[in-house]
Amino acid sequence: MKEKLLKGIEKYRKKGPRVSFRTLHVLSFKLCFLSLFLSLFVLSACDDYDTFTTDRSSTLSFSRDSIIFDTLLTTVPSSTQTLAVYNRGDEGLRISEVWLEKGTSSPFRINIDGQDMSRSTNNHVEDFEVRRRDSIIIRAEVTLPEWGDDSPQLAEDVLRFRLESGVEQQIVLQVVGRDAFFLRACTLTTDTTFSARRPIVVYDSLVVGAAATLSLPAGTQLYFHDGAGLIVRGKMIAKGTLDDPVVLRGDRTDHMFDYLPYDNLPSRWGGVVFKAESYGNELDYVDLHSGLYGISCDSSLLDERKLLLTNSIIHNLGGDGLYLKHCRVEVSNTEISNTLGHCVYQIGGDATFLHCTLAQFYPLSAARDMALTIACEQEEGYYTPLVRADYQNCVITGYEDDVILFPALAPDSLLPQVNDPQINYYFANCFLATEIPEDEIYSSRFQGNKLDVPTSVDLFGNSSATEADSIRHEKNFVLFDTHNFLYDFTPKESSPIRGVADPTKSALFPTDRLGRNRLADGSPDAGCYEFVKAED
Repeated sequence: MKEKLLKGIEKYRKKGPRVSFRTLHVLSFKLCFLSLFLSLFVLSACDDYDTFTTDRSSTLSFSRDSIIFDTLLTTVPSSTQTLAVYNRGDEGLRISEVWLEKGTSSPFRINIDGQDMSRSTNNHVEDFEVRRRDSIIIRAEVTLPEWGDDSPQLAEDVLRFRLESGVEQQIVLQVVGRDAFFLRACTLTTDTTFSARRPIVVYDSLVVGAAATLSLPAGTQLYFHDGAGLIVRGKMIAKGTLDDPVVLRGDRTDHMFDYLPYDNLPSRWGGVVFKAESYGNELDYVDLHSGLYGISCDSSLLDERKLLLTNSIIHNLGGDGLYLKHCRVEVSNTEISNTLGHCVYQIGGDATFLHCTLAQFYPLSAARDMALTIACEQEEGYYTPLVRADYQNCVITGYEDDVILFPALAPDSLLPQVNDPQINYYFANCFLATEIPEDEIYSSRFQGNKLDVPTSVDLFGNSSATEADSIRHEKNFVLFDTHNFLYDFTPKESSPIRGVADPTKSALFPTDRLGRNRLADGSPDAGCYEFVKAED
């Protein structure tokens, strides 16, 4: 083609003045373009993209040197872990073979560059290429067999790579597994005591029949699958200890992100419901967290106690923490915190709270409800009388400056026969984030309290309820890590929560929820946690 163009130029050149300069210019441009094309073709033929090296100094690099899974329950598949394999050199590398050291006996499943190793002979695959400055992806999963042992066990294997050069490299695989008991759509019809030897995984909910009592000794762990819950028609007795609490949680043991386990997220399972016919329930040192809701108590007669809740924690929930509908309950030395719904929602009934912390700092939505709501339910003229709502030595606070909803004291116009239906609530020696009306009838309902209110006002007398003021609430407590969903509602040394409690009431619970002496300095703090100065 090049020769043809040259002959054409010569032909037109011989014709003399009849050949235009524009024609010669076009022909010359075509010749230059062709020369450039031929040059690029020759250069591309010499490109080293398709060249591979067997130099032993050229090796693979990995995004991490091991794959470590979260603690798993045996027989339950893990989530997928991902590993990137890089060739950072200027020449390609061939991987002659990849294999798991334990072969077909390995519990790990590996997919490398789209090829499932478990479908190969003896977990052994061959012939992969990683071109220069390129990478391939490895995905790993694991399902552990049942150990037949109550103790956690470590399982590990090694994923080995042999390059064309003969160099061998490896990635360590590790996981700790625990055997568990599994319950599916289980209804208990007789008295049953669960074992604390292994976690108990609940699918499709667990029902305690009307004639049955479920006993949960110290150290019992109930792991509920998505949507599952605990429905109690009979009775539940959970007796944990400070060191071995009874735990009710979701069954996911892995992480959403490296820093955030699913167990720290709300709505991982249902919750606990005490039905109308259920009485005499006792929960001591129970840790209930990450449910769609916490504990819900259906309406029942007030002549018998429905629930005694002590030394416990209910937190990080997608609904109400403790829902009480016309029932009799006693709650002491307990934290109820960070709920999308109300921390405590009392509708009528008879409830007493002593040395409790109700902390409404739910981090995922500004549409969170109150720390405490006391109500009189009216449905088609139905009235739920408030016999008692007694809150003493408590902390009730949150992000807002008013997180307590207590009803008006005037008779309800819809129920004129009811005289002051909501007068039976009382707050004494509490730290409260609320606004109390100045009427004398309200002041008699609030005695010896300290209010969690802004300390500064502007020139017009308005409080500074700003984002900075929300931080003011957080600064009352020892730990506030909204990134990792970690909280410690122990008051700081400088917190106004300190010294608020009535010592005579504190004597009923001389130690806080964590076992710290709250009477040592003679001036106990409000809430379920006592500040104790560290020894030098």
